[in-house]
Amino acid sequence: MKNSIALIVIPLLCFLGVAQEVQTNEYRQPEFIQDNPFIHDPVMAKEGDTYYVFGTGMGIFVMSSKDLKVWKEEPQIFESAPEWTKEALPGFGNHIWAPDIIFYKGEYHLFYSCNAKPGKPHAAIGHASTPTLNPESPNFKWTDHGKIVQSIMGRDTWQAIDANAIIDDEGKPWLAFGSFWDGIKLVRLTDDMSSLKWPQEWHTLARRPSNQQPYEYLLTDSQVEAAFLYKHDGYYYLFVSFDMCCRGTKSDYKIAVGRSKSITGPYLDKVGFPMLGGGGTVVAIGDGKKWAALGHNSVYNIDGKDFLFAHGYSITDNGDSKLIVVELKWDENGWPVIDLDERISK
Repeated sequence: MKNSIALIVIPLLCFLGVAQEVQTNEYRQPEFIQDNPFIHDPVMAKEGDTYYVFGTGMGIFVMSSKDLKVWKEEPQIFESAPEWTKEALPGFGNHIWAPDIIFYKGEYHLFYSCNAKPGKPHAAIGHASTPTLNPESPNFKWTDHGKIVQSIMGRDTWQAIDANAIIDDEGKPWLAFGSFWDGIKLVRLTDDMSSLKWPQEWHTLARRPSNQQPYEYLLTDSQVEAAFLYKHDGYYYLFVSFDMCCRGTKSDYKIAVGRSKSITGPYLDKVGFPMLGGGGTVVAIGDGKKWAALGHNSVYNIDGKDFLFAHGYSITDNGDSKLIVVELKWDENGWPVIDLDERISK
């Protein structure tokens, strides 16, 4: 490895979803560059010989590639705001954050985040599905199944954003989500993934110490979001993103990780400190040369190798958020390591 910069992987949702602050450029969609695309909060699914990446954007941004190097834009998923948001989140404008995609029981299931008040827990996670990701297929059709979970101002000290679905070793579906304040949550889903399983089972997986009083909802500490769970060699690895996204070259986003033998935790970092107490081993951080910061990652096994997808704030591109795809390797003790110099594509 060239730089041997270890990056902890924290699933990043782009600072509470991509727009915690008005002065950020996350609502701006730069000109699409095929070999160096703008993306925020990337997740991936492969169908046939094609990779599909989904990210934050109007109606959910989608692009595809045959080789992970050259990309093309695909149609957005929602032409207008999902119908359920009219009642649940009045004023929501269809800028959808941090999707997650998983193939389960013959369909592709997409979980997506809607927030009508960026930086506040006035947010909800929705669910849609399609039998195929190929827009040219006669079977291509996204069906929206509505709201899965919602966070409410004055009631909840977590945000219903940054969803990540995973199937455990027993075939049970779970959904991780959350950010800031009281941290990352995990809940059981019904077998069709359409709702929370009853009786509800909630777990807190990670949080960072905060000096705030409940319901202050300040963005000055306790920054943790963008959870992504990945099973490797007997452990569940919880990737998260620490600190602030969505500020261009002023971002200080970074990826951190912990692991557990049980999907419900406790998750411990490399030195054994619990993520519930603010622990997390940082495995990815800006290098100060090309990348100011990076985060909101996802992880996939492709042809026998693990790869990390994330977005990075490019110093050479005036702080624009660019796609990072890099092989994820494991050290002798089973902890993830990446080398940004080995980034696939430009």
